[in-house]
Amino acid sequence: MNNDLLSTDRGNILVVDDTPANLRLLAGILNGKGYKVRPVPSGELALSAAKGMPPDLILLDIMMPEMNGYEVCEKIKADQRTRDIPVIFISAINDVLDKVKAFAVGGIDYITKPFHVEEVLVRVETHLAICQLQKKLQQKNDELTVTLEQLQATQSQLVQSEKMAALGQLIAGIAHEINTPLGAIRSSIGNITSFLDNNLESLPVFFKELSTERQQDFVSLMYSSSQQTYSLSTREKRGLKKDVKQQLESEGIDNADSIASILVNIGLQGNLQQFLPLLKDPDSENIIKTAYDFASIHRSARTIATATERAAKVVFALKNYSRYDVNGEKIQVNITEGIETVLTLYQNQIKQGVEVVRKYQAQLPPVLCYPDELNQVWTNLIHNALQAMDNQGTLTLDVVEQDTNILVKITDSGKGIQPEIFMKIFEPFFTTKPAGEGSGLGLDIVKKIIEKHQGRVDVESVPGKTSFTVSLPINLTEQE
Repeated sequence: MNNDLLSTDRGNILVVDDTPANLRLLAGILNGKGYKVRPVPSGELALSAAKGMPPDLILLDIMMPEMNGYEVCEKIKADQRTRDIPVIFISAINDVLDKVKAFAVGGIDYITKPFHVEEVLVRVETHLAICQLQKKLQQKNDELTVTLEQLQATQSQLVQSEKMAALGQLIAGIAHEINTPLGAIRSSIGNITSFLDNNLESLPVFFKELSTERQQDFVSLMYSSSQQTYSLSTREKRGLKKDVKQQLESEGIDNADSIASILVNIGLQGNLQQFLPLLKDPDSENIIKTAYDFASIHRSARTIATATERAAKVVFALKNYSRYDVNGEKIQVNITEGIETVLTLYQNQIKQGVEVVRKYQAQLPPVLCYPDELNQVWTNLIHNALQAMDNQGTLTLDVVEQDTNILVKITDSGKGIQPEIFMKIFEPFFTTKPAGEGSGLGLDIVKKIIEKHQGRVDVESVPGKTSFTVSLPINLTEQE
């Protein structure tokens, strides 16, 4: 049992020779050294044996009837199952051309009869060792291939995670940008609904009892209110109310204080002369108050329109953020549109105290690119710039055409990049942010995306001014 294990470990050798004496001799020599030997007397049997249980090595005679050694070797090398088995030819033929032919059909060595036992053993051991090393090398290569695939999959997951993290950083601001107009819409609809619920039945009577003169005054009040395109602060309203109240009192109008408040809220704080007949009417307060209610409805409608437009802009930006290269194909786009999309999504952070200075060259040519990936670049660079400034400062965006490239420079007025880390900022996983706040992949992703676009990214930094400059070819060429 132990001898069998030893034989299996040393190697399995197929010996092919049509001469029984040679078979016995070779089998005896090899078995004595612990090899497992399978002797076969013909080429046909050799092919069957090799396919049924591939050996580690074949010792093959050349001069055999029906099928010679060259033909056997050619068939072994032509078969997917046996082509990697090393073949050593053993023959009495010692002609150079025969040796050349032996190597040409796939043999790895050639032993001339009569052979020396030591020579056979040394060559067998050498080629089995080489074969074993090749197998181990192939196994290592396979393992490395699997490891590489796993690393590539992990890298893709990390890149995707970084993209999701960058998008996640936008969510709070985007939610605020959506919730603010939604809150305004909800409040305005509440005002309109409340007015209609409380006044719908009384409005026909109100308008029916108005004289022609008061109807004209009512329409004029509504028109004056619609012309007010700005909001007043509480302080401004107090000052205007004081002036209006004084005018009303000078005209001897009762309830000057309450009427002045309504007129200021309507937006009527200029010359009141044309409305003096209305203001002196005994029912003036009711008419003015109703006009104010209608003016409020009008303002609510305008608020709804403005809020809807604002929300739609954010939704449109989100849609544009990842609408393009879903199939991984290059398309031509306007670079500044992608930058503006990202700025819209960061509006909540920007409005806290960031001045955005746009220096876009007019008539920029479209760029052939992968737009979703470039949006990721603008997201990372703009996010870093805002963080560097703590959302307080100046963000300058320069986009110009230079030769066959588009240059995009993103400059912030933050504290700058420390000299000791300047050379590390593009390294994967390098980050100066606290644990849990950054993966250190943002700038690495930026660099890889720009390199994929056959461009480059450069950085300059001094305290108060850090600029990342991205250079992109206008026409992305196919890479070899």
